[in-house]
Amino acid sequence: MNIRIGLIGNQNCGKTTLFNQLTGSNQHVGNFPGVTVEGKTGIIKPSFFKGEEFSGQTITAELVDLPGIYSLSPYTSEEIVTRDFLTSGHPDALINILDATNIERNLYLTLQLMEMQIPMVVALNMMDEVRSAGNAIDVAALEQELKIDIIPIAANKGEGVLELAQRAAAAAIRKKTPEKLDFCDGPVHQAIHSIAHLIDDHAAAAHLPLRFAATKLVEGDEPILKALQLNANEQDILGHIVAEMETALGTDREAALADMRYAYIARITRDTVHRHGETKEQLRSIKIDSILTHRILAIPIFLAIMALIFYLTFGLIGAALSDWLSAGIEFVSAAADSALSAYGLNPLVQSLIIDGVFAGVGSVLSFMPTILVLFFFLALLEDSGYMARVAFVMDTVLRKIGLSGKSFVPMLIGFGCSVPAIMAARTLSSRRDKKLTIFILPFMSCSAKLPVYALFTAAFFPDRAPLVMIGLYIGGMIVAVLGALLLRNTIFRGNPVPFVLELPAYRLPSLHSMVLNIGEKAKDFLYRAFTIICAASVAVWFLTTFDVKLNVAADPEHSILAILGSCIAPVFRPLGFGGWQLSTALVTGLTAKETVVSTLAVLLGTGAGTGLQAALAQFMSPAAALAFLTFVLLYMPCVASLAVTRREIGRRNALAAMVFQTGTAWIMAWIVYHAALLFGL
Repeated sequence: MNIRIGLIGNQNCGKTTLFNQLTGSNQHVGNFPGVTVEGKTGIIKPSFFKGEEFSGQTITAELVDLPGIYSLSPYTSEEIVTRDFLTSGHPDALINILDATNIERNLYLTLQLMEMQIPMVVALNMMDEVRSAGNAIDVAALEQELKIDIIPIAANKGEGVLELAQRAAAAAIRKKTPEKLDFCDGPVHQAIHSIAHLIDDHAAAAHLPLRFAATKLVEGDEPILKALQLNANEQDILGHIVAEMETALGTDREAALADMRYAYIARITRDTVHRHGETKEQLRSIKIDSILTHRILAIPIFLAIMALIFYLTFGLIGAALSDWLSAGIEFVSAAADSALSAYGLNPLVQSLIIDGVFAGVGSVLSFMPTILVLFFFLALLEDSGYMARVAFVMDTVLRKIGLSGKSFVPMLIGFGCSVPAIMAARTLSSRRDKKLTIFILPFMSCSAKLPVYALFTAAFFPDRAPLVMIGLYIGGMIVAVLGALLLRNTIFRGNPVPFVLELPAYRLPSLHSMVLNIGEKAKDFLYRAFTIICAASVAVWFLTTFDVKLNVAADPEHSILAILGSCIAPVFRPLGFGGWQLSTALVTGLTAKETVVSTLAVLLGTGAGTGLQAALAQFMSPAAALAFLTFVLLYMPCVASLAVTRREIGRRNALAAMVFQTGTAWIMAWIVYHAALLFGL
């Protein structure tokens, strides 16, 4: 039997943790609202369905992890994704996960989900924190009130997960829908029931639950109104019903329904939820926030933390690990070269393997430890809940440049990779905010640029590597601010939308989650190294080895690549690096920024490590190196990012973003080059 179950709940209530427990998937878990941007799917472990209740049946249960939402109103991308799944995805059952430490707020969504008349069970998560605070929830009494199965769990520890999976599957198999609750009274009660009578046949034709459709019309839900296809007379009657309700209550339509639901929630939790104090996590969070979100100290503390991370990554831990790996790669490359020579392999094929594949891929692989160390520290900050505070603190700053704190989420993701960062921008409420954010996202230095930074800082600024790295990251953010100010006052005029963010309690990061996160990054890096970067290295080797008549070039200066690179080299001459090798590396960097390093390794005839650093030091000045780093930091991202940008904001806007980013990169690189010359570099 095949069943489909949706996993749905508020942001930061533990959905992805539960998803991993149920499916064994490696989805990244972050203590940060909005980690799940789109629905993710997995298969619930078959071992969960071996009880007597399922004897003789083979259950295949697909679980869909939906974005965190607070209601079923179609205002945000997360709510739209979830609503589309509920109305068109044909789920056999729902698991509604609640944060037991904040049950009143979480039950608001539960009441709306019950109106959908889809088989459902409720997972009451974080019960371990409730118990540790000396609090209690009468689950049996709450079940009696809501007339729905409620299972207490602690997803991070796996408590109650087996029972939850079995109860959810049973609900799907038996098609056990929630009992209809009629908890409204007064003018709201009259309005809902009057509208239900009015739209009964329309709701049936549109395959929408009647109670759900009626309450959504009270709220003024445009998509539901359109789906019901009411005629002009019926819409007029609907308007009169809502107007009478608003007049009687002295409030607007949305507030009337919200008040009704929260009044009912207060009534049922009064006797079922027994609190004696805040949880330890909440008390600890209040104390820590008094410092980390301080009006004056918050941003300096954040910058100090990031400076420490960069020092550990590029100066103490990551650099040493990368040096060891580089030495290992050089040893393997030399051994392979000797073995192939002893074998008598064709010199051209040997050059392809050693000078193309080994030099290109090896030069990039040597920087993998540095990248993974940086991601370890960033994951530590995210999983602890600190990054949510940074977004909250940055709202004031971002609002001054025309963005809200919500834009900080994709900007933060941009430090990892521009592709998911651009996709995360779809969660922004206004199209203006979305476009403006995507235009400046590539200025956030993605991890693919780290090998370039590490190579050039080691070659030109070995004693100041952490300082240069910090300067690049902060410089990217400053340029993003300046770019946003320019765009806000020219192309994207207007004000940012209001920003509301839930601050999760600080929690100790899960070692399992951290390992999964780092493992994902390592897997992605290796995949890029042995696919895109390997292919680019081979292509660069071919174009460097042969001339236009496909004869082996006696001198790389006469190769196909030299001719092509010489055509664009004059563009970069004012920036201090007019050599065709560097110009070509920037072009190949559009496939993936790491290929800048692999291309230079092939073109300069060196492998990974000190050989490439020494060759670069002879090839350009420190001032030109700074300009080159600035250009790499700011110019348009890889082709994958460009493709996602085109999908999100259209071809014309994507082209405009590409021109804006590359033009900004050229101007800033020119400024940095001439400033460096003034300081004698």
